[in-house]
Amino acid sequence: MLSLIGLFTIITIVILLLRGKVSPIIALVMIPVISALVAGFGLVEIGDFFSDGVGKVIPVVIMFIFAILFFGVMQDAGMFDPLINKMIALSRGNVVAVAVATVLVATIAHLDGSGASTFLITIPALLPLYQRLHMSPYLLLLLVGTSASILNMLPWAGPLGRTAAVLEMDPSELWRPLIPLQVIGLLLLIGLAVLLGLREKRRIAKRLGVEQSQMSATVDLSFEEQQQEEKALLVRPRLLWFNVLLTLALVGMLVWGIVPAGFVFMMALSIALVVNYPNVDAQMARIKAHAPNALLMAAIILAAGSFLGILGGSGMLDALARDMVAVLPGFLLPYLHIVIGVFGVPFELVLNTDAYYFALLPVVDQIVTSVGVDGVSSAYAMIIGNIIGTFISPFSPALWLALGLAGAEMGKHIRYSFFWVWGFSLVLLGVALLLGIVSL
Repeated sequence: MLSLIGLFTIITIVILLLRGKVSPIIALVMIPVISALVAGFGLVEIGDFFSDGVGKVIPVVIMFIFAILFFGVMQDAGMFDPLINKMIALSRGNVVAVAVATVLVATIAHLDGSGASTFLITIPALLPLYQRLHMSPYLLLLLVGTSASILNMLPWAGPLGRTAAVLEMDPSELWRPLIPLQVIGLLLLIGLAVLLGLREKRRIAKRLGVEQSQMSATVDLSFEEQQQEEKALLVRPRLLWFNVLLTLALVGMLVWGIVPAGFVFMMALSIALVVNYPNVDAQMARIKAHAPNALLMAAIILAAGSFLGILGGSGMLDALARDMVAVLPGFLLPYLHIVIGVFGVPFELVLNTDAYYFALLPVVDQIVTSVGVDGVSSAYAMIIGNIIGTFISPFSPALWLALGLAGAEMGKHIRYSFFWVWGFSLVLLGVALLLGIVSL
């Protein structure tokens, strides 16, 4: 009975999230409570399950709040602007160089882990260049989205935070083995950008009927005057090197891992605000500007803690895993995480991020650990296989923003990017197997 109720709970949450009938917070909180009541648990017991679940994700919540605020302040202060502007200037007029620069610019822009801010930074800056060179906006979306997906393995980005909440781990601890994979992934993506840039160059030459060597342009990449004026009030060019050193020190502390990640971000944010915006009103304005994103992610993680606490404490997850082990072919169980990882990108078209990490991951984790597979390894397989497809999913709000900024359509974007993204995810999963990050 517990197994059936647990399965019904997960399916219901997935359907509600897919159809967009309720917010993830409502689905993750209310459905497990109703299921636990149906299973015969009282409110006092459910309250205990809730407390246990939420208590386990509090460190993740703290880290998310202050990480989003910190990187938001760094973007306001203009820490990333010089490097981004230089890359754009160097790549001007060369299709292949523009494609490579797109990867580098998007990588820097996504250091805050926010897809919306990444697209807001990269697309308005690069789209005029793409248009002048007759490059496809769908190539821009593919390269920016894939770059951001690789950076999404950072501990303050959504997928790793969700996984850490499920596994009851520190996100920084989960991230450290992925650093070599991120570096390799970015190098492979630069190679892919060169390949796609050459293909795009041939397409443009064929379309325009001109020699490839004749294709060059000078582009005005300035933002709207109002945007420039608003940003100029926040930028702190004289503090550029201080902000760079502060950020490097923060990353170093995260890699070192001797201090909780939330505490590191809390201290870094405090220093950044005091130095960049000494006025109290300015400090509060910066916090208020980035608080909505921070609080939304915190609320989702807390709701996920409640969901996992109730399903775990009530025994539903254990019962569901035991019954699935009994039903699935025995030879498949030790490789289930690999199978799910291989089809991770297609799953993005039918499952949103919350459903994948909060509904599917806990069940797979329970199943594979029951047959001796390391739970962290299974999580890595599911993360790597799925994360590259984050920005081809119609369930990604940031992608809809990107499509609007680029004047593109969802269907065309998926058709253009899907097989490139899926193939890239399979290559990255293979690299993870070779590096021993994912084990068979």
